[in-house]
Amino acid sequence: MKNIYIITFGVILSLLVLTSSCAKRGIITGGSKDTIAPKIISSSPENFSTNFKGNEIRIVFDELIKVKNINKQLIISPPFKTQPIIVPQGSASKFISIKILDTLKPNTTYSFNFGQSITDNNEGNPYSQFKYVFSTGSYIDSLTLVGKIKDAYEEKPDNFVSIQLYDATTFKDSTIFNETPLYVTNTLDSLKFFAFENIKAGAYKIIALKDNNNNYKFDPKSDKIAFLEQTISLPNDTVYELELFKEKTIFKAEKPIQQSNNKFYMGFQGNPEKTTITATNGSETIPLKMTKYPEKGKDSIQIFIPTIQADSLQFTIENGNYSKTFTSKIKELKQTDSLGIQTSQRNLNFRDAFVVKTKTPLVNIDKSKINLMNKDSIALDFTFEYQEYQQEIVFDFKKDENQKYTLNFLPEAVEDFYNTKNDSLSFSFTTKALSDYGNLNVTVKNANRFPFILQILTDKGEVVASESRENNEPVYFESIEPRIYTLRIIYDDNKNGIWDTGNYLEKKQAEQIIYYSKKIDVRANWDVEQEFRIGD
Repeated sequence: MKNIYIITFGVILSLLVLTSSCAKRGIITGGSKDTIAPKIISSSPENFSTNFKGNEIRIVFDELIKVKNINKQLIISPPFKTQPIIVPQGSASKFISIKILDTLKPNTTYSFNFGQSITDNNEGNPYSQFKYVFSTGSYIDSLTLVGKIKDAYEEKPDNFVSIQLYDATTFKDSTIFNETPLYVTNTLDSLKFFAFENIKAGAYKIIALKDNNNNYKFDPKSDKIAFLEQTISLPNDTVYELELFKEKTIFKAEKPIQQSNNKFYMGFQGNPEKTTITATNGSETIPLKMTKYPEKGKDSIQIFIPTIQADSLQFTIENGNYSKTFTSKIKELKQTDSLGIQTSQRNLNFRDAFVVKTKTPLVNIDKSKINLMNKDSIALDFTFEYQEYQQEIVFDFKKDENQKYTLNFLPEAVEDFYNTKNDSLSFSFTTKALSDYGNLNVTVKNANRFPFILQILTDKGEVVASESRENNEPVYFESIEPRIYTLRIIYDDNKNGIWDTGNYLEKKQAEQIIYYSKKIDVRANWDVEQEFRIGD
């Protein structure tokens, strides 16, 4: 269960008002610019009307206005199954007309929050967070529920997060997949706080969605979700915190597609780590190698097979309880994958290993036919590890500063899956001076459990270094590239060395991540002593 923070109710509402009420300012170019938002002259029926029975609303302004980005900005609560017709959109007018197409529920308060969608025609000054409210009953519901959104993994939450309330008396786990919520609000494009207004007293269940389909229903394949297990009873003045996470997608394979005469590729969803693939041609089992597709961001597996004469192959894909067989046609193509060895590393950080990648999977590496030399032609000792899934040979050795190294592959040093051996190859790379890097020593204070993982991240969220601790021992990061960094701690509650996301149906929250509130400036030839005090 995530913590529930209790903050002064008035402070949160003040923050919401301040955030939403800023008018856009322009640059003066020969005279004062209009910076005043449009004003409403009248509305029919009047705003906050009761016993509403019509199907059309007309709102009149004191100047020409435009309505834009209505699909993103407008929040209707409770949501309609069929969106109303709102005119004008894009063109200038002195009025807004809303035609309701749904059948309204009895004794229900409805609200239309236009966000930042209404602006004046000339300068674009927004009428921020304008709300039109009416009730089909004899009174306007007046209760409020407020809270804040955070992301379980990222430092900042997404924009346009939908927060949804459901009737607790009829709520089931399946409700969020199949039914629209009773009430809805949204953080829009500038808020991490949210507020429900004009809602009834009662018992509610709450979730938040980064709702990519904009249908108020949870789709685990595309949506992030946040939830609280407990029921919320209104009225109360609690501020609720919801933490968004993206669930792990259940493994699912796509049909393997031939890419060359000896290689197929197979798309997948979920985690391929425990996948096994078997290829058969009738009763004959075909040997194969399964490796990661080299293109970043592409969820695909490469399947290398011998060059065979066959019309098709049957691929059986297994991963845990998942099992499926595909039949894939074999064609004669122009391209055949062959042995190749390459690297992108030219300058080697003292923290890193030297890595070469192969175009085809290897079956043998002869260390006696590989040598590592420094600039004085002195042979150096090294170790290596072949990572088949990544198709990488990872070399490790003691590195000196301001040094040039050459890694030589003599003929037949490696042999691939197709019994092809290499010709002579040579790779050169260098190291800088230690003074070109900085060192970072981090002492974590107030950790409330162990183990935790301390990570250094770039401004793009890339993890530069990561260390696990079972106690309060300081974490020392040597030879860090000079730049501005972010620090974060992951409470590794299941002790598997990685961050684990949550799962809604299992009622499992994501493992907690805490970001340090300030950026860390690591400079060349500096030793930075940094205290990471949790809770400050």
